[in-house]
Amino acid sequence: MKWYIIIALAALAISVAMLLIQLIKLISAGKPKDLSKGSGNISAGVAYSYTKAMSPMEKESAYLHLPTYAAGMIYHAGIFASLLLFLLFISSLFEIPQGISIIAGAILVISGLCGLAILFKRFINAGLRSLSGADDYISNFLTTLAIFATAAFLFFEQAEVLYYMIVSVLLLWIPLGKTRHLLYFFFARYHLGYFFGKRGTWPPKSLK
Repeated sequence: MKWYIIIALAALAISVAMLLIQLIKLISAGKPKDLSKGSGNISAGVAYSYTKAMSPMEKESAYLHLPTYAAGMIYHAGIFASLLLFLLFISSLFEIPQGISIIAGAILVISGLCGLAILFKRFINAGLRSLSGADDYISNFLTTLAIFATAAFLFFEQAEVLYYMIVSVLLLWIPLGKTRHLLYFFFARYHLGYFFGKRGTWPPKSLK
């Protein structure tokens, strides 16, 4: 086995192990501790949190910035596609046809450009810049770089070593930086649904 693939496998194992530890801690923490008297339906609130509440029209930060929201959706789709492709590459289950590789690579380039646009906006927007820390920039940069590296590997076999090295760095960063929200996202949505569902705020009365 090639040395850079061994490094990538080690990075994947470390990343998964660290995420599993965080998952166990989250599960062990149990449900939100809320001693107030409920006035709503928790199950309905949680269901709403994972469905209609995710619509951009339900979030002020989204519907007032629809181009950024759209770019974010494309960016995240590219992230998950890149991670899936990494698992396919490293498992050697099958070889991706050249035509599909070119199309997939082109789509990933668009996704990476969306990531760059979001990063650039964070730099130039004073409000976003004031709320941003090093983690925000590192997480965006590494993820965007990994998307472009995946596209490059789909286009050129010669990019193989560079691709595996970049993805290995991202994998090691995922459980350390804000990129770990790929795990915490689901628990955060549950807690929101639990909190607002118990108070009868979610789902809105028009949807009950």
